[in-house]
Amino acid sequence: MPLPCSVDGRIGPVAEATVSITDDGFLRGDGAFEMLKLYGGRPFGMTDHLDRLDRSAAGIFLGYDRPAFEREIDALIAAHGKHDAALRLVLTRGGRRIAIIEPLPPFGHGLRLSGVRYQPTIVLNQLKTLSYGGNMRATRLAQRDGADEALLIEPDGTILEAPTSTLFWVDGEGNLHTPELETGVLASITRERIMRLVPVTEDANCHMNDLLGGAELFLASSLREVQGVASLDGLEFNCPGPVTQKVADLLAEHIQAEITDAISLEGG
Repeated sequence: MPLPCSVDGRIGPVAEATVSITDDGFLRGDGAFEMLKLYGGRPFGMTDHLDRLDRSAAGIFLGYDRPAFEREIDALIAAHGKHDAALRLVLTRGGRRIAIIEPLPPFGHGLRLSGVRYQPTIVLNQLKTLSYGGNMRATRLAQRDGADEALLIEPDGTILEAPTSTLFWVDGEGNLHTPELETGVLASITRERIMRLVPVTEDANCHMNDLLGGAELFLASSLREVQGVASLDGLEFNCPGPVTQKVADLLAEHIQAEITDAISLEGG
């Protein structure tokens, strides 16, 4: 069965969807997006994702009709049925509201990271826009060097995040850390949920030496949830270590509880 998508409320197969080639979302990466996960056809954190989409759209001066988009998203999810999937939400400068059902990629523990020098575009800090060329090139550079994913590092050595996920690490005493938002990392929804569940220290000016002295590393995002890192530039880590596994289990329980509560409120 082909996966469906919605373009301004018109639902059809992804392969048949079109937008204008003059849309600046395509020509200039001028737009905003979100990515979330469906569990048995139920979205997790939809309100949080739409709120962040609002902030990203406002940040690039892009207006859109949120109530209309919410109705279109609900219709698409209903058409997809009760299946696990990824859900991509896109707003373009050309005025298109796009929702795409995508297959879930596999995310197992044992990730290999490679550090890639990266200079954030300050004017886009905290905005989740379509301008992802730098992030995708960083991943390809890491893969060229034999790793699975990149770890973005500023020219002064400040550790940031992975191209599409938040970095967490465990120090030698078992304490959990992550870069603070002021470094320019995205205000990840999964990051925020993890920080509700366990104590996390937000670090400013974290450098490679801080990670090299750590016991565990893991990445977190809406799709990957918690993914243990086995190595960074050849240095090996306990994977998945006890803290990583604990956080993974707590997050999974939290997601299931929220999905169950949503089903109860809907009466089915």
